[in-house]
Amino acid sequence: MVVGAPAAEIFNLLADPNRHQEIDGSGTVKGAQPDAPKRLSAGARFGMSMKLGAPYKMTNTVTEFEENQLIAWRHLGHHTWRYQLEPFGDGSQTSVTETFDGTTSRAPIGLLLTGAHRRNAKAIERTLARLQQLFAATS
Repeated sequence: MVVGAPAAEIFNLLADPNRHQEIDGSGTVKGAQPDAPKRLSAGARFGMSMKLGAPYKMTNTVTEFEENQLIAWRHLGHHTWRYQLEPFGDGSQTSVTETFDGTTSRAPIGLLLTGAHRRNAKAIERTLARLQQLFAATS
């Protein structure tokens, strides 16, 4: 999806766990834990308050990090959420790709049985749309 903002601006939002609930298309992210870093970096750990039926907390670790280009994290289950950013046109826009990667999951059968791939594909569409809307509103 093309977002009307430079890659650095989008990356700064993605690297701020305190803003993840603003774009979360799944409806499960409620906010960062108080001890979450203000900005993510390679290997950073950050906790999130979540709710899927019942509230719970999830700790994530940044597993891929290339400033203004790539950020990915995973939690205890080892499946990964990844954002890839590529400048588009004159650089005032960015092509953003979000993926859910279950290939390293510790419980791949659980992902299949719960419909996680299908559910996450829909959430990714909503997340990218929210990201696009957020930057359209600020321009």
